[in-house]
Amino acid sequence: MPDLHRAMETALDLLYPPQCLKCGAITSRIHTLCGDCWQTISFISAPCCTACGLPFDYDLGAGAICGECARTRPVFDRARAAFIYDDQSRQLILGFKHGDQLQRAIAFSRWMNRAGEDLITAADYLIPVPLHWTRLFARRFNQAAVLAMKIGGRAGKPVLTRTLIRRKRTPSQGRLRRSRRVANLRGAFKVPPGAKEELAGKRVLLIDDVLTTGATATACTKTLRRAGATHVDVLTLARVVRDRS
Repeated sequence: MPDLHRAMETALDLLYPPQCLKCGAITSRIHTLCGDCWQTISFISAPCCTACGLPFDYDLGAGAICGECARTRPVFDRARAAFIYDDQSRQLILGFKHGDQLQRAIAFSRWMNRAGEDLITAADYLIPVPLHWTRLFARRFNQAAVLAMKIGGRAGKPVLTRTLIRRKRTPSQGRLRRSRRVANLRGAFKVPPGAKEELAGKRVLLIDDVLTTGATATACTKTLRRAGATHVDVLTLARVVRDRS
């Protein structure tokens, strides 16, 4: 039977050769990038800020945090991301969110598992940032939930998709400043009464696609902590880096 499966995969590769997730060039493996496109994606690895995961240009020592976190520590405990959100990576994410390219979640989850290995190991539950039901109806899927299920499946961690609810539809946050985002998200999330017991004393890993200003992660973290979670970490596919000086 394994030989039959390999033969079928070979036949499919001949008919539909694997393509780069970004440019469409033929690749030797499925669910990956070609060599040229791999070089254009700014993957994040150590050293980085212990708190928010901002990549550092050089190692500042164990436990180092960035200037912004030194001024105001985030509400969440730690945040990590697989790569930087920029002009080169944007099309990868937009194709996933709005182009129904759900197969990209296979590669994305693999990269996120590597970037957030420590956070995943420490978590009791993975919880995706929820969409409001009207947006979920229009889009047909929640990209954060798709990523969470893939990551949880790889790591053997339970994923809770109904524990955190978005009760308020907020306008698109894309071009808004942090203060406006925070105002829009006030009261946007809730944990149903019946779900609070499972969160009590637990470590939660919040999953989303992009960390921009941190406003959404902060609002979700506050809601989860009020419901009894003791630790909330954040793992995203990408994060915005405005200033690396």
